[in-house]
Amino acid sequence: MDTANDTVLITGGGTGIGRAFAEALHAKGAKVIIAGRRAEVLEGVCAANPGMVFETVDVADARSIKAFAARVIAAHPDLNAVISNAGIMKAEDLSDGVFDMSVVDETVAINLLGTIRLAAAVLPHLLTKPAASFVTVSSGLAFVPLAATPTYSATKAAIRSWSQSLRTQLAGTSVRVIEWAPPAVATDLMPGHAEDPRSMPLAEFTAESLALFEAGEAEVLVGRVKFLSEADRRGDYAAVYAALNGAH
Repeated sequence: MDTANDTVLITGGGTGIGRAFAEALHAKGAKVIIAGRRAEVLEGVCAANPGMVFETVDVADARSIKAFAARVIAAHPDLNAVISNAGIMKAEDLSDGVFDMSVVDETVAINLLGTIRLAAAVLPHLLTKPAASFVTVSSGLAFVPLAATPTYSATKAAIRSWSQSLRTQLAGTSVRVIEWAPPAVATDLMPGHAEDPRSMPLAEFTAESLALFEAGEAEVLVGRVKFLSEADRRGDYAAVYAALNGAH
């Protein structure tokens, strides 16, 4: 990514890592469009960052994504980078055999289908640009799952797999596919994350991620996520899984 000159769309840009990264790009000089479901939250971010703009979208709604992408492209024809960051993370207790399918359906619709549908809506436009980026957001849990969040972990593993396939298919084009895989970061993605001393400080995560994007990495993996992302390579996957989930 050319962080000083790109025109960047970030879904889930009103809070958490999406807002932090949007503000970092904005400070570098990029033209930034943030998106999310809550207009009042997005308005507040834009008010704090003059020049940033927003559009609303529900990434769980296929029709909403298609119409949203058309609006953004019409208003910002120089758009050349899209970061599909919108996501949710909810704990699920499946031990009694009872599933809350509303959680499953919502998580898959937002985390997985939302990214695929957004790509379908924006790739024809991005492919017309001499240099463009489509960024997916997976997780350290794409490499080693957290048993307490089974559907979330599964969607992030699916995003990692899908990103690799898309990257291969677009290898001969102007569009680079970048996978951004955060560790636990001190945000409100789940209750307690912001206060957990094991979570990576948001400012530190944002700065390190920005440097990796600027270096042209195809997989943006900060140092703190490598405990998970390199478990297989180190040959200690079972030990990492046990450490993450508790020995049973």
